[in-house]
Amino acid sequence: MIWTTWRQQRTETLIAAGILALLAALLIPTGLRMASAYNRDGLSACVAHQTSGCHEAMAAFGNEFGTITSLVPWFNLIPGAIGILLAAPFILELENGTFRLAWTQSITRRRWLVGKLGVTVAAALLAALSMTVLMTWWRTPLDHLYGRMTTNVFDFEGIAGFGYVLFALGLSLAIGAVWRRTVPALIIGFAGYTVARLLVQGWLRERYQTPLTSTWPISKGFTGPKLDRVWVLSEQPSDKFGHPFSQRLDVLRLCSQGIRDGVGKIDASCLARHGAGYNHAVYQPASRFWLFQVMETALFGGAAVVLILFAAWWVHERVS
Repeated sequence: MIWTTWRQQRTETLIAAGILALLAALLIPTGLRMASAYNRDGLSACVAHQTSGCHEAMAAFGNEFGTITSLVPWFNLIPGAIGILLAAPFILELENGTFRLAWTQSITRRRWLVGKLGVTVAAALLAALSMTVLMTWWRTPLDHLYGRMTTNVFDFEGIAGFGYVLFALGLSLAIGAVWRRTVPALIIGFAGYTVARLLVQGWLRERYQTPLTSTWPISKGFTGPKLDRVWVLSEQPSDKFGHPFSQRLDVLRLCSQGIRDGVGKIDASCLARHGAGYNHAVYQPASRFWLFQVMETALFGGAAVVLILFAAWWVHERVS
């Protein structure tokens, strides 16, 4: 049964493997270059002791690899694509009715479902593991410098990727089991995956726990809290109580008149006179990375388990 399932699914599995191979071909050369540049420029020393020279070196490092890092948000589509690809053979068999042949040859519905879905889920988990390991290795220098809490970084490390792939798989399986139309089920499954990811990424994730806040004076010799490795949700001029300064653009223009061609500093005393002598930041600390990973994996993975079990139940009880 397992061998038969593999033969029926090998085309889609090989396509998923091809997607991962293309991703590896893009990331491995740039990952080696990033690691070399990180060591060459001595950026490891900047993680603990940041100086003005460190800021310049980090900015140059970011500019050098800015093109490839700007592509990373599009990689969020890959778990969805892998999930629907691996769901396709199961739905196609339901659409064509070929499952009936297996059920008439001493293979029970339960055994057929366990074999088909077991191989599919195992392939999905293996694909998720491969992508997570690759992305984590590739981002190692960037993680040391900037952390891994921010959007489009958090999504590719830890264990969340397993939940994403399984969710796309489960959603497509559930829709396909009921509808028994492969192409529409995969399209709707991928659209549902995308909407769910955008909703969680853009709204829900930052609310997993109440964000921390910090207010500090804009004054010489006081740089405020260390926010370079946290997920900053907002940062803006404020009064000493953290209330946003409503006239900040006009005041910033007034207090930055001494700046010419990027040379000079904003007059902190001028900002203070106009009630904007403070900065206020809202952020999620780096220490919450694994807590948020577990919560997001439970969210998507739990939904995936429910959807896969629903698909299995529907086929077992309702399909004939």
